[in-house]
Amino acid sequence: MSGKALPPGSTIGILGGGQLGRMLALAAAPLGLKCHIYAPEADSPAFQVSANYTVADYLDEQALAGFAAKVDVVTYEFENVPARTVEILEARVAVRPGSKALAVAQDRIKEKTLARELGAMTADFAAVNSLDDLREAVQRVGAPGILKTTRLGYDGKGQAKVNGAADCEAAWKAIKGEPAIYERFVHFDREVSVIIARDLAGKVAAFDVTENVHRNHILYTSTVPARVAPEVASEAVFVAQRMVEALDYVGVMGVEFFVGADVLYVNEIAPRVHNSGHWTMDGCLVSQFEQHIRAVAGWPLGATARHANVVMTNLLGDEAGVWPGIAMEPEAVLHLYGKAEARPGRKMGHVNRVQPLRQ
Repeated sequence: MSGKALPPGSTIGILGGGQLGRMLALAAAPLGLKCHIYAPEADSPAFQVSANYTVADYLDEQALAGFAAKVDVVTYEFENVPARTVEILEARVAVRPGSKALAVAQDRIKEKTLARELGAMTADFAAVNSLDDLREAVQRVGAPGILKTTRLGYDGKGQAKVNGAADCEAAWKAIKGEPAIYERFVHFDREVSVIIARDLAGKVAAFDVTENVHRNHILYTSTVPARVAPEVASEAVFVAQRMVEALDYVGVMGVEFFVGADVLYVNEIAPRVHNSGHWTMDGCLVSQFEQHIRAVAGWPLGATARHANVVMTNLLGDEAGVWPGIAMEPEAVLHLYGKAEARPGRKMGHVNRVQPLRQ
C-alpha cells in the first residue's frame, strides 16, 4: 500500500466518539491535523476536543457521504463498526485500517484461524452455531472452557463459562443463541499485549511488551516492563508483526497473549489503539495515539523507545471521583475522559504512575 502524507491542516475522520476517539483527536492536534468525529451518541466525549463532529447512525448513507466529503482519511476507534459503514466510506475516501482487518477482528473464529495459519498458538477452539454444536465441542475440545459470541462483546460481555456438559444449556441461553466460539481454557502465568504499528510503506514499529491484569473481565492495570523473558517478548512482537503484514494493516493494532510456562498463546486482536497501550502517553516520546494518527495520515512512524517504567490503572465508575488525591501524587499523570455519567465498570479515565529511567 502506498500514498502521500497528508499535510498539516488535513482532516482525519474518526468513527466512534468514546475515549479512544477523544485521545486520538488530542494526539492529532499538536501535529496540525484536525479530526472530525462521527458517532450516533450526542454526548460523545470525543466531541469535546474535535474540530468537527457528526451525530448520525452508522448506517445513514446520506450522513456518511457528507462525512466522507469533509475528511481526507477515515479511521475508527472501535472494531464493531458495521461492515456496511466501511463499504460506504471506502467507495469515497481511504479507510485505514481497511475492511480486511476489520472483517478478521470482528470474528473471533477468523482471528484465531489467522493466528494458527501464521504459525502462532491459540487455545483449542471450535465454532458453535447450536446447542448440539456446543455439546459436541465440549466433548471434543475439552473442559473447562468459555463460550463467546463470535461478534461483538467486550469486557466480559457475550461470554459464558462452561465447566462441563451440564453447563451447556445455560451457557447457550446466556449468549442468546448467537453464533459463537468455544475455547478451552489454557493454563497461563500472565497476560501480555503488544501495541504495534504499520505505516503506508510497510514499516513496522512496536512498543515494549506490556503485562496486564484484569478484574471482572475488565483491564485493571498495564505495567511496563512486563515480567517475561526477552525471547518471549521477541516472539510476541514477531507474531504481532506477521499479523499486521498479513492483513496489509495501516495503523496501530493491539495483540493480546497468554503466557504459559513454555507457550505463548494469541488471545485476541484489536484493530485500533488499545487500552493496554495507554501507558505510552507518558512513557514514550510518541504515544500509541500519535503513532496511529501518523500511520493513517501517511506520516513516518515515531520512536517507540520507553523513557520510563509505567503502571497504568483504569479508573472505573466512581473510582474517578478520587481525582483530587491522584492530582497530588508527584509521579501520577491523570487522564479523565469527560464522560457525564459514572456507571459501574464504565471506563471514566486512567492514571499513569511514572518512574523515569535512570540515565
